[in-house]
Amino acid sequence: MRFSIFSVTDHYPRQQRTIREFYNQILDEIELADRLGFSAFFVAEHHFHEYGIVPAPTTLLAAAAQRTQRIGLGVAVSTLPFHNPLLLAEEYAMLDQLSGGRLVLGVGSGYLKHEFEGFQIGPWEKRARFDDALEILLRAWQGEPFSFHGLYHHIENTRIAVTPLQKPHPPYWIAILRPEAAYFVGKQGRNIMLIPYATCETRDELKEVIDSFQRGRAEAPAGESQPADVAVALHTYVSADPQRTRAESEEALDNYVGTRLYAKRRSYDQLDAAGLILFGDPQQVIEQVRQLEASGVNHLMILPDFGALPFERVRASMERFAREVIPHFQ
Repeated sequence: MRFSIFSVTDHYPRQQRTIREFYNQILDEIELADRLGFSAFFVAEHHFHEYGIVPAPTTLLAAAAQRTQRIGLGVAVSTLPFHNPLLLAEEYAMLDQLSGGRLVLGVGSGYLKHEFEGFQIGPWEKRARFDDALEILLRAWQGEPFSFHGLYHHIENTRIAVTPLQKPHPPYWIAILRPEAAYFVGKQGRNIMLIPYATCETRDELKEVIDSFQRGRAEAPAGESQPADVAVALHTYVSADPQRTRAESEEALDNYVGTRLYAKRRSYDQLDAAGLILFGDPQQVIEQVRQLEASGVNHLMILPDFGALPFERVRASMERFAREVIPHFQ
């Protein structure tokens, strides 16, 4: 089991914390995660709403690269249909070089209605745009001249001058929403990334998605697969005392749920009963992680910063998870 951290970077303008202060807090969290030994720190890419306030992940992660030594610097996810794929290939290659080969990249086709409207892209376009962009990204990273002619992108005998430090390319995951997509991605020999809060009703449904991925993996061409990695993000709060868990975290969780766009709104009790949050003292969280491991999760992305949870609680939760939970899975 690998352990990383994920932040949606959800912002709440009515509160006193400014955007600049929040950016500095995220950088502090990445620096802390590096010291604590987490595998990677992923930030979401979002546009046009406080749902997430990192529209340019490479900018934030380049700053983080200068403050950290070992931790992977990632995006969950880069929404490929919104970008010129050649430019994106250059930007992420530059980040990989600046960080000493620490880029880890989640990619997706997008799902938020207001983002497609803002970019004037029809949702029906996203699959073709995504497929074209991912192929261009991977081919561009080879550093050789190439040509490509798709529905939305045309490239003629072009190469990028800056390629990733990692060869043949940085590790990447495909974000999915449905079990059938998990099977398809697995059959391609690629890896999946998902947030059960947004895609599943229960942890049993999460297992069905992972099983579908593994069936696809079994049918992937030999020698063409990345090492299988099922990256799953769950809201996480590790308290010192199980009797204080709810009092310390429920308000922030309700705040987060109440402002999420398009997602089903569920209470603390509903999410806890569904097994879609990791809340409790270290022993309770250990048991929940063991259940996730048994269902096929081998890369857990904890989401400890949500709903404007006070930074001191975010920090304490991260430290408890690293020092009292992770050692049980090494």
